[in-house]
Amino acid sequence: MGSNVSSVGVGELFQLLRDGMPRTRAQLAKATGLARSTVAARVDELMQAGLITAVADATSTGGRPPSQFALNPAAKVVLAVDIGASHTTVAVSDLTGGILSERTGQIEVAQGPEAVLTWVSETALALMSESGLGKDRIAAVGMGVPGPVEYPAGRPTNPPIMPGWDRFDVPGWVQQHLQVPVLVDNDVNISALGERSVAWPKADHLIFVKVATGIGAGIVSDGRLLRGAQGIAGDIGHVRVARGSDVPCQCGNRGCLEALASGPAIARALTALGVPARSGADVVELVKAGNLEAIQAVRQAGRDIGEVLTASVSLLNPSVISIGGAMARVGEHLIAGVREVVYTRSTPLATEHLTIAPAATAGRAAVIGASMLAVEHALSPAILPQSFSLNG
Repeated sequence: MGSNVSSVGVGELFQLLRDGMPRTRAQLAKATGLARSTVAARVDELMQAGLITAVADATSTGGRPPSQFALNPAAKVVLAVDIGASHTTVAVSDLTGGILSERTGQIEVAQGPEAVLTWVSETALALMSESGLGKDRIAAVGMGVPGPVEYPAGRPTNPPIMPGWDRFDVPGWVQQHLQVPVLVDNDVNISALGERSVAWPKADHLIFVKVATGIGAGIVSDGRLLRGAQGIAGDIGHVRVARGSDVPCQCGNRGCLEALASGPAIARALTALGVPARSGADVVELVKAGNLEAIQAVRQAGRDIGEVLTASVSLLNPSVISIGGAMARVGEHLIAGVREVVYTRSTPLATEHLTIAPAATAGRAAVIGASMLAVEHALSPAILPQSFSLNG
């Protein structure tokens, strides 16, 4: 294509087609205000790049039916990486975030960045090879890690369960092996992206709460992730709860939500009552077996979480609070406690249209969110020309 075709115009046009809805050249011209000849040139460029494809013709009103165009999800792929405390998942997804293939390994984050990231890179290349895809098909990598991240530098900052990762240049290390942009964020943040994309795509104000070994929240406000000045926005696990003023927390303070309502905290409380439980997984099994003490302890943990979320509702006014993480497997008992407090203590205006629900993505939120993080970067107007060799 000639240099008269503006990459900015191409990017603007493509953003309309990203939703997958087929549109004709005339519809695109009307939506953008561009001349039909300009739209035709830019559609041709997007077609040549493989970003869009012609789809079934629209209904004709007489004469030749107008061609329609839509996103080609297979134009390139992105890699999604979910690094957990004791396991890591690598997935290949298309440009809609749909997972094409994936592999999970029992790789502990405590093994250090080079060991974990070597496994990630080797596994990613193996998945690409098995799918018959070359490295040149990768548009970007999205990655979640279980600790605070300085964004957009992608460096973990003082992560408590990630020895050896502090300030490590994760994007730089991965780029040496894969030569594509690498986006790194906290696992709860990307879980919020994943849950929203799957269950609440029209919710611009959402809080995703992960209740597991720790407790954290990913916050979407006005359609964007809120990360904060140091990347720790949503760290609700270390907000003080009145009920636990004397309970020590591993952060050094007392009375933190995490010290009262996380999986290990509930297990400790049950053990003290004479109901042995070593972990959050044991608590889940006790609840599923109908143990009354476990059900009551989980309900109280929900109330404690609700106490902190009540302040969050007043500050952020979300339309959705989604509860996920390993402890969400206890069913409605945890969420019942959350709802009890939030709906009682928040103002009616704040809760009139508020939904508090279990996560629809279960344990899939982070890997789906990692793919969306990569897709959003690769397809953003500023990056699109580089990702797909469009004219600038």
